[in-house]
Amino acid sequence: MNLFRNLLFWIVLALVGALVAQLLVQDPGYVLVRYRGMDYTTTLAAAVLIGLGALLALWLVWKMFTLPFQTLRRRRERAARARFVDGLDALELGHWTRAEKLLGETARAPDPESDGVAKLASLGAARAAASRGDAAQAHQYLDTLGGTHPASRAVVSAELALAAGKPAEALALLDAPNVQPLPPRGLALRAHALAALDRAGDAYALLGPMRQQQALPPARLDALERDWAQAGLREAADANVLADRWESLPAPLRTDPVAVAAYAERAAALRWEEAAARSVETALDERWDESLATLYGRLQIGRIDARLERAEGWLDAHPASPGLLLTLARLHRAKGQWPQAEAYLHRALAQGANAEAWEELGHGFAQGGDEPRARLCYGNALRASRGEPVTELPGRDMRSRIYDEAVTEERDEHGMPRLRE
Repeated sequence: MNLFRNLLFWIVLALVGALVAQLLVQDPGYVLVRYRGMDYTTTLAAAVLIGLGALLALWLVWKMFTLPFQTLRRRRERAARARFVDGLDALELGHWTRAEKLLGETARAPDPESDGVAKLASLGAARAAASRGDAAQAHQYLDTLGGTHPASRAVVSAELALAAGKPAEALALLDAPNVQPLPPRGLALRAHALAALDRAGDAYALLGPMRQQQALPPARLDALERDWAQAGLREAADANVLADRWESLPAPLRTDPVAVAAYAERAAALRWEEAAARSVETALDERWDESLATLYGRLQIGRIDARLERAEGWLDAHPASPGLLLTLARLHRAKGQWPQAEAYLHRALAQGANAEAWEELGHGFAQGGDEPRARLCYGNALRASRGEPVTELPGRDMRSRIYDEAVTEERDEHGMPRLRE
């Protein structure tokens, strides 16, 4: 395409030249120049050639005069580019002092045409100074961008403030009117600052714009959605806010064990007992989870009989669930039925229950006045939490151990499993 265009240009130029030459042959023209009483005459073609020659001579003189200055300027530009590239390389490699020196010199370059390079150099020098622990020097570099590049200054300043553990300062920088609307990086930093200030609900609201602007990778946004959703639920000040945040969650999150646990525990704290129990029940019916099964018995709410009936209904489908067995034990102990609770606890331990089962067993023995076995259970709870071997309870014969590990289909009127003959 370029070859065709160049060929067409020269053809047109040759045609125009031929046309002009033909016109000059037919009528060469007459030029008269009178200066201080002297007359100079020539043809039009000669006058044009003389004029072109004079212009060419002036251009050559100008080029000869400016050539040294252009050479010096190009040399300075090459040195500045090399200094800028070396500074960025040093910044990536962690040579903070060298990076700050090179980028700082580039940022102070007086060339008005290199404003973009100076901005990048100032940002890099600020990061280098902050990385070596000189926050004051970092802010000096950033202050040079305040009038011309407020958004860049605010984003980098907020990043440094968050790294220094000052989320309130970062949020104030990003909420300044002259940096709106925030770029994608600014949105992400603002959301992290809100989350650090225990305003995870507000941070969660920024996930939509962050997804639109692709501020973070999708996998990272999904993880933040889960974290900020559960944190926002725990921060809810009253039942109305809690309900609004719960209903705004996407359907998959309303069955996520972490989010469900956060909602249930906050609802229980706000004395919204039915909602707390129902959320766990719905999630367990949808997808079984040991942590939620354990939480169901640990919730500080009433409805003991209803929860006990629901838990016993799950036992047929999940007879070896340590979380469910622990929940059944807690609910029976809450009703004052320690023998049934103890049996469920031994079964839970036989199925691999953790320190919570030992602690619950210790509570039961302590409540019944059996201090030696209570102390042994509390010690086992501590050892289990550390991953150390536990001490077997005295008086547990082989038949009792078989009973603990048995999973039967028949239960008595108290919901206790019967051993098969």
